[in-house]
Amino acid sequence: MIKKFGVIAASIAIAVASHSALAKVSEAEAAKLGAELTPLGGEKAGNADGSIPAYTGGITTIPAGFEPGGFHVDPFPDDKPLFTITAANYQEYADFLSVGQRALFETYPDTYKMPVYQTRRTASNPQEVYDATKANATRAELLEGGNGLKGASIGVPFPIPQNGLEAIWNHILRYRGQAVQRYGGQAAVTAGGDYNVIGFDETLMIKYAEPGVTPEALLEENMLFKFKQSVTNPARLAGTALLVHETLDQIKEPRQAWTYNTGQRRVRRAPNIAYDAPGTAADGLRTTDDFDMFNGSPNRYDWELKGKQELYIAYNNYKLHSDKVSYSDILMPGHINPELTRFQKHRVWVVEATLKDEFRHVYEKRVFYIDEDSWQIHVADMYDNRGELYRVALAYGVNYYDVPTHWSTLDVYHDLNSRRYLAVGLDNEERMYDFTVRPSDTDFTPQALRREGKR
Repeated sequence: MIKKFGVIAASIAIAVASHSALAKVSEAEAAKLGAELTPLGGEKAGNADGSIPAYTGGITTIPAGFEPGGFHVDPFPDDKPLFTITAANYQEYADFLSVGQRALFETYPDTYKMPVYQTRRTASNPQEVYDATKANATRAELLEGGNGLKGASIGVPFPIPQNGLEAIWNHILRYRGQAVQRYGGQAAVTAGGDYNVIGFDETLMIKYAEPGVTPEALLEENMLFKFKQSVTNPARLAGTALLVHETLDQIKEPRQAWTYNTGQRRVRRAPNIAYDAPGTAADGLRTTDDFDMFNGSPNRYDWELKGKQELYIAYNNYKLHSDKVSYSDILMPGHINPELTRFQKHRVWVVEATLKDEFRHVYEKRVFYIDEDSWQIHVADMYDNRGELYRVALAYGVNYYDVPTHWSTLDVYHDLNSRRYLAVGLDNEERMYDFTVRPSDTDFTPQALRREGKR
């Protein structure tokens, strides 16, 4: 059970019975953004015992030693762990751990641990994102059923959320630059520690974040982002490709997806690339809507904003992000190498998603823990249809300070039944993400998918 909750302000309704409730807040409430609240809606003040400091803007200056296009140097190379949570002492910290995090100590008592460091609230975005967020606060609204929104662009749509749907849309639409080319891959690790790395090239064009885009233009085009993924290795899968168009109003037009199969040399519509369809080449260790911790239409769940709690989450994981470590340094039996991880105490929004009676999904319930400073989901606990904890996902965050944005360097999905895990976002042996790319809409057509889908 979640033991400690707090609310950001007495005026925020923690549970909203109707998803049609207006999301707009008053000008007086919006004026708190950048004052007692951070520009994205977090609490600016530290906590009572000082273990969470006040927010002072995050990383706003690129650290010395960083070269454009390279891996991101650790801004805090001299930081040492304050203490380490292990199976022997995790009960002392249970109030600051999710049910899933506790389960990892119980599942891997001899090897799993959390090195806990000084909390550094490093999340930051460009000023134009903060300006857009304040504008969104007084105009953004959920569409019917919550399966889309209007009145928002560029910034977080609901910085002072009134219900769980608004909070999950904040995660989906958190700022990650205008576009990004990602190189790397994923590994499905067996219980014994064996794995093969599946390589990917991915391009994400975020229509929602394009400079100058208006809410009206977004609604007219009805497009949030376009995503393209090509498998680069192993040879038997190379050339397989996926294209996704994610719509803004998902009632008017659901997600559109296409796949290219090298054996058939054909592009096919893929209406099932959603919800609990298996993730690409993931050995059944994640669902399609697990990608990026959660994506896609939220319509199969009822969403409840439970409040806030303090939680140890993976933050400023520059050791894990470094090109000085290899995949073999990271991937171990049961879990990734804890010596490369960094956990900090942060305040998180807690959102509980419960499957609606009329729908099916392999997860009956999901509990998401969302960083108040960035709206990045950092922990997700997933329950099966028997109500038992099934999977635990952890996002290991860094500030990509050349953008700037707080995003994960690695997402790890733990299957507690098989004692396997999937590590998504391995890039240490590849080129760093390119946030300077500016693809065009013609790069995201079925015809372009076929042209690029080659062995």
